[in-house]
Amino acid sequence: MNPPAESERSRDRRDRLVWVAPGLLTLVVTLAGIGHAQPWRDELATWSAATRPVPDLVRLAGTIDAATGPYYLFMHGWTALFGTSPTALRLPSALAMAGAAALTARLGARLAGPRAGLLAGLLLAVLPVTSRYGQEARPYAPATLLAVLATLLLVGALHRPTWRRWVGYAVTVAALGLLHLIALTVLAAHALVVLLVAARGPAAAGLHPPAGPTPPPEGAQAVTGEAARTAGPPADSTPGEAAPTAGARGPGVIWRWLVALLPAAVLVAPLMLTAGGQRGRQLDWVRLARVDDLAALPGALAQSGVVGGLLVGLAALGAGRLGRRALLPGAAVLLPVLLLFAAGTAVPLWVTRYLVFTVPFACLLAGSALAGVRLAPALAVVTLAGLLGLPDQAALRRTHEWPRSAPVDYAGVARIVADHEQPGDAVVYSPRDSWLFPDLGLAYHLGARRPRDVLVVRDQRQRADLWAAECDRPAECLAGVDRVWLVVTGRRADPLAAVPGAKGDALRDAFTVRQVWPRPGLTVALLTR
Repeated sequence: MNPPAESERSRDRRDRLVWVAPGLLTLVVTLAGIGHAQPWRDELATWSAATRPVPDLVRLAGTIDAATGPYYLFMHGWTALFGTSPTALRLPSALAMAGAAALTARLGARLAGPRAGLLAGLLLAVLPVTSRYGQEARPYAPATLLAVLATLLLVGALHRPTWRRWVGYAVTVAALGLLHLIALTVLAAHALVVLLVAARGPAAAGLHPPAGPTPPPEGAQAVTGEAARTAGPPADSTPGEAAPTAGARGPGVIWRWLVALLPAAVLVAPLMLTAGGQRGRQLDWVRLARVDDLAALPGALAQSGVVGGLLVGLAALGAGRLGRRALLPGAAVLLPVLLLFAAGTAVPLWVTRYLVFTVPFACLLAGSALAGVRLAPALAVVTLAGLLGLPDQAALRRTHEWPRSAPVDYAGVARIVADHEQPGDAVVYSPRDSWLFPDLGLAYHLGARRPRDVLVVRDQRQRADLWAAECDRPAECLAGVDRVWLVVTGRRADPLAAVPGAKGDALRDAFTVRQVWPRPGLTVALLTR
């Protein structure tokens, strides 16, 4: 009895390697330099929202950014425990990306074999996009994790339908919708597979185990032990065939799937209605989608043109190699892209980062292509993808702005003000309604030590907004102030002349420029009366 037991333990260790290795590699890569880039505008919005009391956070969701409200609520609890440093803000995303890589490997092992799963997870780990959104305090990485998890749970439920599997799927889909509405487009791929399974069984949808022997990777010859025990065919089934279960085919599959979507519908519908009413304000910077946006998508999504091209090429080869088994991952890439593009041609919705959750499925297809060769050359291609992305990996750790040639140095402005500030100083921002959030940038880096925001009559919390309201008579509000720190967006040789309206008139009438400090993306000037 000892040799079989030892063999089983050895097999379990090899099984775990298939998903543990990609998860650990992704965690190492995303944690490397995670706190180097200062929080950019979107992360400043996260910080501003997450640090408000819960009632104020609920009010904010009613005004703007409702679609991100559940993520802000999670981050409210997270920051209360771990603080608001750049590393603390981004750590949930790093953990989520590591989980996404591990689950991608497991899903790949289920659909295409253990070697394909392992290579898919490793490829995802080294992509610049994984580091970019694994190091951002926004919901894209958690949504990516949930999209892959929901797909993996669906595959298991379609093979062996039990109420526990469907409940797990239902909870995951609901969480996915609460975190990222656009990511629910992955349900189009799920619907396609469910309909095929209902009509013709799992094999027709490409969900059967890989046909024929697949060469196992060295040190990782099988799918994870749990995946093999919980989702693989039983001992009395023929290799290469789906497990014969009562719910694996027929209308019951469709009904189970629709019932599993009910919690998401109940929870997400109010959120979607509220967010839809805010779209004009939330996405006023987005233009309608054009055909050339599709051509630019691989490079923009991968955060590297050459790496994006390599990923698309490998994914196409993998789809050809997999045949029907490419249906689910292929649809999980193509259908969300096409749906968002079609919607984006009518209303401004096309934002590349909204599609980050599709990248693991492209990696699954690419991993299947690499699984057709020996392990050493396949790992060499994964390494090549990592090396080709190194310039972008380094750049994204300097700044999260896009393009990266246009960073915004909030920390530099904060240091200048802190070094030269005197008691009684005030600060004025222009423009106040900018998406660059210069006021939030200074507030994040200086905290309570920043000069008095002299023109504010209602701050962001009081307005339940991301922008503060200023007084209508700026000259009166500036009375009694002898020194003003003026922070304007962009590089301005004469920042005082760049301030429009009554605010600019009041400043020019009462103050002169004493010194100007240009910083990337911002200009700060000291004005004296």
